[in-house]
Amino acid sequence: MSDSTHERIEQIRKGRYIETASLVYNLIEVVVSLTAGFATGSSALISWGVDSIVESNSAAFMIWRLRGEEKGISRCNVLKRKKVTLSVLSAAFAIAALFILYEAMSKLIRGETASMSWWGVGILLVSLVINPLLGWGKYHYGKKTGSPTLKYDAIDTMICEYQTVVVLIGLAFVQWQGWWWADPVAALLIVPYVAWEAFNAGREAWAVDPSNEQLE
Repeated sequence: MSDSTHERIEQIRKGRYIETASLVYNLIEVVVSLTAGFATGSSALISWGVDSIVESNSAAFMIWRLRGEEKGISRCNVLKRKKVTLSVLSAAFAIAALFILYEAMSKLIRGETASMSWWGVGILLVSLVINPLLGWGKYHYGKKTGSPTLKYDAIDTMICEYQTVVVLIGLAFVQWQGWWWADPVAALLIVPYVAWEAFNAGREAWAVDPSNEQLE
């Protein structure tokens, strides 16, 4: 094995470690946000938690793909794993978008008010710090290994940062201004992103050709 190949494998391994950390943290987000969201009736927290489920799936499949590259599987098999990963993500994003839309619209129609959850606010504030670190790590090792998929996942992580800010603002308006509708509206603001990701992942999955020698 040449020094350059050994170095690339080491960088892929470090990228996998970042994705593993992302998976663990996203699972924590899911548990805390969904528990707090259902307990307080917050559509924004529930929607954020549902998106974290999708992000967990993304990290899990990225680990699977990177592990394959680390073991030295063929380029054809790497691309097959990429196609499967993107297809699963597209379906997961589509389901998440429909669920968030239903949840938020139901709350708007019924005029339900969300109560305050310091656990929910706490995990959002922690995410404001953790997500940029994870995003930087994914982008850094994506650049080191020449992996557009890792860099794409880094962009997804930073978009999650935007979602976190949106949900925090929505909860703040509910708590301090009494604007009950701000919570479901904050959830609805997440829907276009999730729907776009469903479309984008599906389009990329369709474009992947495992018979192509070009590794993407």
